[in-house]
Amino acid sequence: MRADGRKVRKGLSAIERAIPYIMPKRVDAQNYVTEYVDEEVIRGYIREVRRVKGVRLSRMAVLIAAYYLSARRHPYINRFVVNSRIYQRNHFCVSFVMLKSDTNGKGVQTTVKVFLEPGDNVFTINEKISALIEENSRPVNQNNTDKFAAFMFSIPLLPKLVLGLARLLDHFGLLPRFVIDLSPFHTSMFITNLASIQTSSIYHHIYEFGTTSVFVSMGKSVPNFLTGELKSKLIPIKVVMDERICTGHDYAMFYKTMRRFLKNPALLEEDPLLVSVK
Repeated sequence: MRADGRKVRKGLSAIERAIPYIMPKRVDAQNYVTEYVDEEVIRGYIREVRRVKGVRLSRMAVLIAAYYLSARRHPYINRFVVNSRIYQRNHFCVSFVMLKSDTNGKGVQTTVKVFLEPGDNVFTINEKISALIEENSRPVNQNNTDKFAAFMFSIPLLPKLVLGLARLLDHFGLLPRFVIDLSPFHTSMFITNLASIQTSSIYHHIYEFGTTSVFVSMGKSVPNFLTGELKSKLIPIKVVMDERICTGHDYAMFYKTMRRFLKNPALLEEDPLLVSVK
């Protein structure tokens, strides 16, 4: 048994069990979809929460909350494939890249991972993300992932040896949990907010190393071509997903729930298993 999940043994059809052997790599199994979110709905909700509760929500926190609470209702979205076997992850986490300044004022990238719990809602998720960003924004601060990467690349040949060993251990389910928690590539979902640097959303590949099954890219707003209203805008969300973790119908039901949350973000304040999402 892996440290980060259990093998799915029941509820799979013969073709679902066969697909990971037919497509052993994630690059074989990548599917792409674009979703559009009404920007005014999200902005209106964020303004209302700030006015009534004095809480500053970010758009990324709202999107992650919608994804996570939808995953609570559809847990198969939190699966992954390793060594042609399908696993149900035993926790939920989200990785993302953030920019910070180094001691010389130069912008550098760092990767962080936020762990979510069953009791989390949009407010606690926002708090966790904000705390992570604040902690990792300090120029002198290096998180454990940064420190480990700096150590690896300080010694010739060490990166190939360490990553090769990690791949081997991961392949056989022997990778220790502390390494999995350290790795941003072992995650329920990887997300990038390209709107923060005024860039269009992209279809970002899902990594062959690790267990990332879904990569979400949020880009800068575009005119609402669905209604033609000049002042109305949409937030483009591009998603790359591993089709092996569940059926197309399962994905459709998941995104249907997520769309409903994003059309009525106030539902993100409730327990997703109790609230009626219509």
